Amino acid sequence: MERKQPYFSIIIPTYARPRQLSICLQALTRLAYPPHCFEAIVVDDGSENPLKDVVEPFRHQLNVILLSQPNAGPATARNTGASQARGKFLAFTDDDCSPAPDWLKTLAKRFAATPDCAIGGRTLNRLRDNPFSTASQILIDYLYDYYNSDHNQAHFFASNNLAMPKVRFLEMGGFDTTFPCAAGEDRELCDRWLNHGCRMIYAPEVLVWHSHSLTCRNFWSQHFSYGRGAYFFQRARVRNGYQSIRLEPLSFYLNLMRAPFGQTRSPRALLLAALLVLSQGANAAGYFAAGGDMLCRTP
Repeated sequence: MERKQPYFSIIIPTYARPRQLSICLQALTRLAYPPHCFEAIVVDDGSENPLKDVVEPFRHQLNVILLSQPNAGPATARNTGASQARGKFLAFTDDDCSPAPDWLKTLAKRFAATPDCAIGGRTLNRLRDNPFSTASQILIDYLYDYYNSDHNQAHFFASNNLAMPKVRFLEMGGFDTTFPCAAGEDRELCDRWLNHGCRMIYAPEVLVWHSHSLTCRNFWSQHFSYGRGAYFFQRARVRNGYQSIRLEPLSFYLNLMRAPFGQTRSPRALLLAALLVLSQGANAAGYFAAGGDMLCRTP
């Protein structure tokens, strides 16, 4: 007799990206998983144009639910979706992502062995010709190698390929909605998860393709936001009574700059290394800008 598959609720926050959302939903129609064993919850974070016309064509292929909220950021949107979820497990991804056909199947296999853990999968860059998107993915890959070197004792997952038991997620209060920008709230959730004595497991066979097209301008903006998120992550740790995170050693940054050369020896590696330097400059600028903003707001 075939083992009963667990029920998943796929949570997708979205804001003003109808084309990307349509591609994401199309990927969900190709999931090799019993259709009656999952639902897709799309949370519209206050898009100017309603997304009903984007979601409606998929209703005959997917059990898809569209929720709407005033613009409040992806952390709140994910919590909104989770509050309405019927699944035993929550599977988070983003509207510019396309999960692999075996995404839920591989997650189910992992949860069968470790049902109380958070599972983070691997994200692959679909826009390899875009150097800014490639550099951002190299950075994520490097962070995963660094923080998740022991796959059974992982420390950091991005929210575009993350799954966890719904009950534990809700018990912990979900994502921290005090983060003012879409950056850092996934890092804070992972940190709080671990400090509650829960375990995180890195499952590189759980795959999602990421299609986030970047230019130099929004590459800078993205990593500037990450720096702001890092500042508010530090504040959240202090608020939660945890120790402050210390700056990584110099070797961390030197090895990051070398990362592109492990993939290619072409002149492109020099460009990618330069973009990684730029990303860290933007990150630092965002961190200190956030700190300055908070000082200005202090009475």
